[in-house]
Parts: sequence; C-alpha cells; structure tokens
Amino acid sequence: MAIEITPKKATGVERLLAITVPVEAVRDAEDRAARRYASNVRLPGFRPGKAPAAVVRKRFADAIRQQAVETLVQEAYQEAIGRESLKLIGQPHVHDLKFEEGQPLTFELHLEVRPEVTLNRTSGFRVQRPERPVTQDQVTAQLDGMREERATWTPVESRPAPGDMVTVLLSTADDAGGLGEGKEYRLVLGSGQAIPGIEELIMEAAPGETVERPVKWPDDFPDEAQRGKTKPVRVTVRDVKRRSLPPLDDAFAREVGDFESRDALVAAVRDDLTRNATREADADVRRLLLDDIAAANPFELPPSWVQRLVDAYAQAYQIPEADRPRFANEFRPVAESQVRRELIIETIAERESLAASEADVDERVAEIAAARKAPVAEVYASLQKADRLREIERAVTEERVFKWLLERNTVD
Repeated sequence: MAIEITPKKATGVERLLAITVPVEAVRDAEDRAARRYASNVRLPGFRPGKAPAAVVRKRFADAIRQQAVETLVQEAYQEAIGRESLKLIGQPHVHDLKFEEGQPLTFELHLEVRPEVTLNRTSGFRVQRPERPVTQDQVTAQLDGMREERATWTPVESRPAPGDMVTVLLSTADDAGGLGEGKEYRLVLGSGQAIPGIEELIMEAAPGETVERPVKWPDDFPDEAQRGKTKPVRVTVRDVKRRSLPPLDDAFAREVGDFESRDALVAAVRDDLTRNATREADADVRRLLLDDIAAANPFELPPSWVQRLVDAYAQAYQIPEADRPRFANEFRPVAESQVRRELIIETIAERESLAASEADVDERVAEIAAARKAPVAEVYASLQKADRLREIERAVTEERVFKWLLERNTVD
C-alpha cells in the first residue's frame, strides 16, 4: 500500500505518526468490502450472493465503509510499523481519523515504543552493604508467634482486656435513634475488628452484663456517611475467653517440628532469621547498585509500563477505587524505579548473553524437585500449570546479571 507516513514525534518512547492512505487504496478497500458483502448477504428477490453490486453498496453503504476503514487502518498500521522499524509496547491508538467520500483516509497513530537503553557505564560503582544483625527481640517475637498459633482460649468471668476473645450482642442506633435487638459478633479486642469506641464500651462489662452509651465513629471510618457521627450503642457481653500461650519448653519444640529440645528450636529460629537477613541485605545491595547504574545512564520510561505496575499494586493492596488516584500519585515513583531496574537487567542480560536458556530452567526445576523429593516431571507440570516457569527463567537470568555486576563493582 502506497501510504504516506509523516513522523510528527520521532524520538522518545512516545511516537506520533500522521498516516495518509491514497484515494485509490480507499476505493479498492471499499470494492473488496462490497464484494464480500455481495457474496454473503440475502436480499429479497435475489438468490444468495447474486444481488447486483450497486444494490448491495447502496443498501449496506455504512457497513461497507466501516469495514473498509477498519481494514485500511489495520493495513496502514502494519505497514507503518514495518517501514519505521518500531519495537512497540502496548496497544497503539488512532486519533483524528478523517474518512470523507472521494478523499484520502487520514489519521494519526499514537505509539509507545521500547526505550533505547544504552548503559554506557555499568562498572566502577561502590555500594555499602547494610548491616542486618539478628536481635534477641526478633528471635523472641518469632517464637511468640509460633506459640500464639498454638494458643488455647480459656473462659474467664472478669471484664475483657485487649487480646481477649469476646462474644457480644451489639446494637447501634438506626436513623430514627432507636436501638434494635442487636446482632451477635465474635471478635478479638485490639485486632481492629471493631472501632475503638465500641471496644472501650465492651471492656466496661463482664460476662452477662449490658452497657449502653453514645459512641463516636472515627473521622477516617471507611463509610464516609458515618464518619464523625455519635450515636447510642448497647453491648451485652455473653462470654470472654483469654488466650493462654504454651510454655516454650522441650515438649513445645518437639510439637512444632523435629527438634530435640527448646535450645535446638531457638537455634533454628535464629538461623532462619539470619538467612532471611542475608537475603534482604543481598536484595539491598542489588537495588543500590541498579539505582547507581540508573543514575549514571538516564533513559525515558514507557508510561504504560509504569501505569500497569501501579494498577497491579493497587489491585494487590485492594485499594478502593476512590483512593486509587491518590495511591497512584504516591506510588508512581516506586513503580518508575522498579520498571527502570527491570529494563537495566533485561538490557545487560541481552547485551552480555546472560539470559537463562531452556536447559537452565530445566536444571532449576530439577533442583526444586530434589528439594521436594518429588519426580521432576510432576514438579515441572505443576510449575507449568501455575505459570511459574517464566518466573524461574527470570530468577536465573537475574542471578547471572547480578553475578556479572558484582564482579565489576565494589561492595563494602
């Protein structure tokens, strides 16, 4: 197709092309669309596919023109991309389309292309490895968490306190100010299941007692219509249970795992925390190194990639729709940094031939299977079904890239 392509923005990740399709090509597309219609449509008085072309074109003029323009835009787009040798990311957009009888078809293509990441400097950087010592408080907190998982709940007759599990009958005033029969709730005080004012009211009553007074709803309550309101609340405490943690002894150690003694369990917890701290420090080193490389080699970021990451995190964090603009504004710098690091890793992997091969992925799957003591084929099928093979490929590639970088830079 002899289309005319005029670049209106020819640099950066966002491009703009003005496209003109000549009249001859427009007529040819309309003729092809009309022939397709003529071969398929049914018109009264004519056998299928035998209606005269002129009749078909008159009867289905709008549909034929719509089909023709869709075909022309797609063909022109494909030719423009090939002729300009563009590496597209994301879906292109058509703007300012003009399609008038007897005139060329014109429109603008808004495109987003992969940025050119040159990376002139990737060595000679010096980063500080952060210290992450494992403290006794961390060990104690981990052990307490294990004890809490195996805690028992014992009924008590005293007023409830933070941390207690209560069953209550709760009534709040309706719009007319009346208190209904109430609804039963079971909640753990201090866990955020109820607003502070209601928790304070609950803690004023022992099992079997009822208390009633006005309670103010928080100013940041999720339901905007209830924010800051004060209304009567009645609470009847039906029962109170207090959590009892098992003692941290040899019996507990044997219960939670294959540990001969309490000391063995404590040592294992400390070792696990130390390994986690080491992994986190390694991640910090990698992040700092990539940030230094990014600062020394600036490049433009694709807006659509950044936005997709922002949207993904908003969904993962279950951000309400009303709060998403504020979240996007606050989170965008984080998303930009992540996209920039990913592009640096991909560029180095491609330039230095460090990308993981299929054989590398198979080897890593075999390692996972050995750790699980499961057949390799079974593990491979499971990972493939969960769509995690790409994740493994990327992990192996990143390991190679960072090994390459650490050989050329200094970590104190």
